[in-house]
Order: sequence, then C-alpha cells, then structure tokens
Amino acid sequence: MHCNSYRTLTVLPVTTRAFVSAVQIGHSMLSGKSAIVTGSTSGIGLGIARGLAASGANIMLNGFGDPGEIEAIRQDIAGEHNIKVLFSPANMTIPQEIEEMIAFAEEEFGSVDIIVNNAGIQHVAPVEDFPIEKWDAILAINLSSAFHTTRLAVPAMKKQSWGRIVNIASAHALVASPFKSAYVSAKHGIAGLTKTVALEVAEHGITVNAVCPGYVMTPLVEKQIPKQAKARGITEQQVISDVLLAAQPTKRFVTVEELAALVTFLCTDNAKSITGTTLPVDGGWTAH
Repeated sequence: MHCNSYRTLTVLPVTTRAFVSAVQIGHSMLSGKSAIVTGSTSGIGLGIARGLAASGANIMLNGFGDPGEIEAIRQDIAGEHNIKVLFSPANMTIPQEIEEMIAFAEEEFGSVDIIVNNAGIQHVAPVEDFPIEKWDAILAINLSSAFHTTRLAVPAMKKQSWGRIVNIASAHALVASPFKSAYVSAKHGIAGLTKTVALEVAEHGITVNAVCPGYVMTPLVEKQIPKQAKARGITEQQVISDVLLAAQPTKRFVTVEELAALVTFLCTDNAKSITGTTLPVDGGWTAH
C-alpha cells in the first residue's frame, strides 16, 4: 500500500467488506463450479442462471419453452461468459427425470456443486374450489422436486466437502395469503426442508438456504393478475396496487437482478457461515 493511500481508505464492517470483496472478485468467484438451476428458461430462474454464469459457474438450464428460444439462451450465456451451458428438459414432477438430469450434469461437468431449486407453478382459488390435480402438481413441483434434487446431489457434495443448495421460496414461506393454499403450503414446506437439510450437512462444507422473494414481475406473477381479479371481483390494476404490492412497504416489485445477486453471494465462500436461513427479499413485507 502506498503511503498516501490512507486519504481514500474507508474502513467497512467485516460483513460489508466480505460482501464487497465477493462482488469485486467478479467472474472468478465461482470459476470451476457447476450449477443446476431448475425452472431457468425464464423469469427468476433465468436471472439467477445468468448471475451465476457471470461469476464463472457452468450452468445446467432446466424448464419448458420453445426449443429454439432455449437454445438461443443457452448459446448466449455460454458465449458471453465463456462457460459450459447445458439444458435439461426434465419434468420436475417426475423423480426419474430429475435423477437423469443430475446424472447428466455430473457426467458432463464432473461435479454438481450448486443446486438452485427454483421451479414453481401457481394456482389461485378458494380452498373449497381448489382442483385436486392443481394441489398435487404444485406440491410436486414447488416442494417435492427440491427434495429430489437435494437427496441426489448431497452424496457427491459430501465427498468433495463443498456444496451450495439455495431454495427459492417466497415471502409465502413465512406468511400466508388467501386463495393460495397449495402454494403457501409448499413454500412453508421448503422452509422446513431447508432448515432440516442444513442441520444434516452442516459439518460437510455444504450450506442450505432459502431466499424468500416478495412479488417479482415475472410471467408467473403476470398470469396471477387476471385470476386474482376474478377471484376477488376487482380490476387488474387494483390487484397490482391493492393486493400484490399492498404488503410491500417499498411499493415496488423486487427485481430479478436483486435476487440473482443474493443467490450468487450465498454460493461463494464468503457465505459459508450462512446456512439454514430463510432470507426475505420482500420490500419489507414480512416486517409487518
């Protein structure tokens, strides 16, 4: 350090310095690591996949969509960040397909170091009218799929004494809203799964955390708006202002970029003491 550098030196708290240093390392943060992000062909999952890729991790995309568009996304991420990007169309309701996806990633990457369980669907209806098949599908995709990816990835993570599992939950893992019985049940289940597995693997260099976003303007949320309007007998604009953002003191949607930054940080070594947590990113929603 040069003798005059004290003039611009700012001393930050230890936790802040750790976060800033992680961000500044940039592309080298997760270089050599490989990640599976479920439900990552659009929305939050795609944003997280891009964030991890920007930090040097190889990426396995997963989800549904137009094959041509998915291939364009795959090539774009791989080319921009000079990493390996794969795609699996595994259906998150079918355990056998999840197992094949994990095996494919381990074979192609050499290891699966990071699992981001993001895949999710939604249905809004009063409990007495809630379709049984919707309940079963939401529990399978939003909760059981995270159990399957976790149980399959943990053995290899234990062997290498390093792993990161990040479950994308929701503010609905911590509080409830009407007409979402299956979704709220599944997300509360994710919180429990996160804490339990974190305790089981705590001595193996593996962390398990849940990120709990408030409302993010994704295709999933956009589809909810007319359904909520119908269920509540109000306009779509009223759904946005009086329902979706009513509980968020910031009165703005959470951004995908904010979530990607947090998930990426949780996957770094600077976050190795953060485990078993449910971290709200909800504009103050759960502070009520």
